[in-house]
Amino acid sequence: MKCVHEMPFGAQLRADGGVRFRLFAPAASRVELVLEDARSRRTLPMARIDDEGFYELVTPDARPGGRYRYRIDGGLEVPDPASRRNPEDPAGPSEVVDPAAHEWNDGAWRGRPWHETVLYELHVGTFTPEGTFAAASARLPHLRDVGVTAIELMPIADFPGRRGWGYDGVLPFAPEASYGTPQDLKRLIEAAHAHGLMIFLDVVYNHFGPEGNYLRAYAPSFFTDRHHTLWGAAINFDGEGSRPVRDFFVHNTLYWLEEYRFDGLRYDAVNAIRDDSKPHILEEIAAAAHAGPGRERSIHLVLENEDNSARYLRPRERKLFRAQWNDDAHHALHALVTGERDGYYADYQPPIEHLARCLAAGFDYQGQPSPFRRGRKRGEPSAGLPPVAFVDFLQNHDQVGNRAFGERLTALAPEPALRCCTAILLLAPQIPMLFMGEEYGAGTPFLFFCDFGPELSAAVARGRRAEFARFSAFSGADLERIPDPNDEATFARSRLDWTELRLPRHAAWRDHYRGLIALRRERIVPLLPKLGPHCGTANVIGEAVLEAVWSGAGGERLTLVANLSDKAAAAPARPPGERIYATPAGAPDGTLPAWSAYGYVHTP
Repeated sequence: MKCVHEMPFGAQLRADGGVRFRLFAPAASRVELVLEDARSRRTLPMARIDDEGFYELVTPDARPGGRYRYRIDGGLEVPDPASRRNPEDPAGPSEVVDPAAHEWNDGAWRGRPWHETVLYELHVGTFTPEGTFAAASARLPHLRDVGVTAIELMPIADFPGRRGWGYDGVLPFAPEASYGTPQDLKRLIEAAHAHGLMIFLDVVYNHFGPEGNYLRAYAPSFFTDRHHTLWGAAINFDGEGSRPVRDFFVHNTLYWLEEYRFDGLRYDAVNAIRDDSKPHILEEIAAAAHAGPGRERSIHLVLENEDNSARYLRPRERKLFRAQWNDDAHHALHALVTGERDGYYADYQPPIEHLARCLAAGFDYQGQPSPFRRGRKRGEPSAGLPPVAFVDFLQNHDQVGNRAFGERLTALAPEPALRCCTAILLLAPQIPMLFMGEEYGAGTPFLFFCDFGPELSAAVARGRRAEFARFSAFSGADLERIPDPNDEATFARSRLDWTELRLPRHAAWRDHYRGLIALRRERIVPLLPKLGPHCGTANVIGEAVLEAVWSGAGGERLTLVANLSDKAAAAPARPPGERIYATPAGAPDGTLPAWSAYGYVHTP
């Protein structure tokens, strides 16, 4: 089976053996194609073909594996912004790729239903000692055996240097060369499907990285001063000349879903995507995805959106997005197990009340003012969404890596508290997500790291320390200990240490997760299609006891009861149904031991 996404730009192989090159360069008066190999360079003029600013050349002189660049106005040479591969980093030449050269062996794969999802977020470069797509494939049996059903790759769009989180990518169609070739990535996806695992990709449509992006030199209309983001001028989705920009990102989604057969995408920080036009670019992207690859197999589109915009998550009304990462649930859970109150955790006090709202109705902030955001109202009502419209987690790359020292929760929270909240995460009807290594209590940190040029590297290091200087917990000596993001040792320290699994403590964590996920698969997942909008309620009893109930239209009922404190508490009346989980075991009737959780399922 061949999988090729036809793009209206970039390098496209033709049936006659030639290659069509097309570049959007409205600010250029002249564009040339530079073909190069180890022995020679050839320069060929490209013709402007329309009023939008596209230049095109069809030539028989290019072949798969050949390198090329575009020369702008006789001077600046740039990579193809739609490059399928850039083996020498974004500043180097692009490579002509024949996507039809790969023969897919997973033609029978049609995906999995969303309600079966147990997500596992990973960073390719630190997931294994080798840090490659190929090496990641070898770890898939471990994830399958733990019970994970879907892996999510942090962004892989080619970025400057050889190490980074991926959110500073500048070539959105080119898999990061340090991780391997396009063929290697396709083999990883095939391997995931062979193990029954879905595979998702995190994509960034709200900005380009600060180094290696040449679009401003020849296509300044890609950006707009009408809107601004944390990263400066916004991408132009709604101003003059925005149609090619919108097409660029619509095709990026289709490219990953069609040419690479990803099962879904996670869209980073869409609250920073500014678009006042109709339809919103997110709606246009989702419509194209469902009308294209979504007709043939299950695909799942997921958002990260600080604004808690519930309107994008209403699948019964129109096919848009399946779910959203629920930061509210994370913040409440984190504050519970660590006792932290700094920063945005101040918005979640007392945390048990905020967690109850998340479990019952999805978002915690549904339009009320946020004290941390100086009273700005945040969110939209979400009780009308099913529980599976929310992805909940105890840890992710942001919440671990944006800490000064990259500590995981095993270094911050008492083990009984963490085990209790893990049970809530995995037995509640929301979609659970784990961060790589979480399933075995990894002792390695996950730090912020990058590989910029000298000037930007120094600025990033200074900015990192200045950010934490605002916190009272950091003294001058603490600030000096914050790892330099550009130091290769910072990256090396963030690699998972798989030998930890040989140690009893880490094996016990793995067994804890594996047991809970197995219980979820057997007893919770069959209930999820029956738990629709407005199905949840949650009550806080006293100061520390939480009781959450989800009811189906046919009388089905799932109940979680937990004592979220380090002191015993009186138990509420026993819920109807079979008790399927209890920790710690052997508690006397009428008493909830410290940090205990209980699950009950009633089926009529």
